[in-house]
Amino acid sequence: MDDSVRSAYAVDQAPILDFHLPLAVVWAETVEDVQHVVRSCAAHGVPIVARGAGTGVSGGAHATEGSLVLSLERMNRILELNPDDETAVVEPGVINAELNAAAAEHGLMYAPDPASFKTSTIGGNVATNAGGLRCAKYGVTRDSILALDVVLADGSLIHTGHKTFKGVAGYDLTALFVGSEGTLGIVVGVTVRLKYLPPEVHTVAAFYPDFRGAAAGVLAVGRARVQPAIMEMLDGGTLAQLDLLHGSDLSSRGSALLLVQTDGFGAAAEADVVRAVLAAGGAVVTKEASAEAERLVELRRHSRGAEVDDEYRVGEDVAVPRSRLVDYVAGLESIATARSVSLKVVAHAGDGNLHPTFWVERIDAMVDDDALSRLNSALDDSVTLALEMGGTITGEHGVGQYKLRWLGLEQPEPVRELQRRIKDLFDPAGLLNPGKAI
Repeated sequence: MDDSVRSAYAVDQAPILDFHLPLAVVWAETVEDVQHVVRSCAAHGVPIVARGAGTGVSGGAHATEGSLVLSLERMNRILELNPDDETAVVEPGVINAELNAAAAEHGLMYAPDPASFKTSTIGGNVATNAGGLRCAKYGVTRDSILALDVVLADGSLIHTGHKTFKGVAGYDLTALFVGSEGTLGIVVGVTVRLKYLPPEVHTVAAFYPDFRGAAAGVLAVGRARVQPAIMEMLDGGTLAQLDLLHGSDLSSRGSALLLVQTDGFGAAAEADVVRAVLAAGGAVVTKEASAEAERLVELRRHSRGAEVDDEYRVGEDVAVPRSRLVDYVAGLESIATARSVSLKVVAHAGDGNLHPTFWVERIDAMVDDDALSRLNSALDDSVTLALEMGGTITGEHGVGQYKLRWLGLEQPEPVRELQRRIKDLFDPAGLLNPGKAI
């Protein structure tokens, strides 16, 4: 196999800590293909890294030493879509946007809405329990998964869950597999619950002189007891970058943007309440036209920018209780100043999930050890601060390989040991995505 192909499938979009070329890349097209690969690898002691579209940013799909990468991207069929039951059964390689397009023909939608929805796969979303923009109202991937078909480490196939919305028979193995990052089994079929496609959507843009003011606006909307579908914050650095990349004029309108979208039959009434609350808090609130509203949401989806995370630029994925948003944003700004690093922040503010990006300028081809030390210290500080506020080291991207260094700060050893025992039960030889998640 060509080295360029193996190299392309060796990593996802996360920083690379330990690069390895896979022994081979295999593209499965059927469940039987997956079973054959798993059994063959088990017989020869070869680790398997299952992979979807490779859009992950925590290194969950990075190849490990001596591993085989199993791509599921060709298993991309929607097997069943039942409008009356409001469910769909899909293969893991189905693109999120394609499922949504199929559901929309019946007035339905698949609610989980990662920013990468145009390219990320349902199987990858399941592996990381992906979140996204609509999480504020509709929850994360786990909240829309009813059942799974999973190939276990010995090549056997099991079915977990049910097609009904309710069901409490036995342990919830479906929920266990969701977010397990391919370490317990390889998902080959997904039964999802669909939601009603909103008949009406309203977007409110509120510009603030600073990011802390936008964070305070999030709490004000919550106190008004309005439930937006989307509530996103973008800081001044992010607005300036979007202007540069897309020719918009966002940064001329404020130094921070709170983007709120309401949906459903009460969308207009809820949007009116949001506008009043945010204006009362000092925001410059605009009533966006439909085209502008769509553009703002689309720009938010591209707010990570064109850069790829590496040792000089790292985007984080922490979450804190919403009541601590203002405090955490202030803490991030203090950390960036104290460590002399640059900072920009976007956030799924509706559920307290922030994506701060820290970076240092690359001076030349040589590694600047002092700059890298300051950058890593800022990352450590930001994670520690989130945990001190009752938060978590990852809201939606997963632990993968990159965030293992912080897992022990959040989970005490008895909990981690219990997880290792679960891993040993499902994968006694340790061949499924080793060195990830736990």
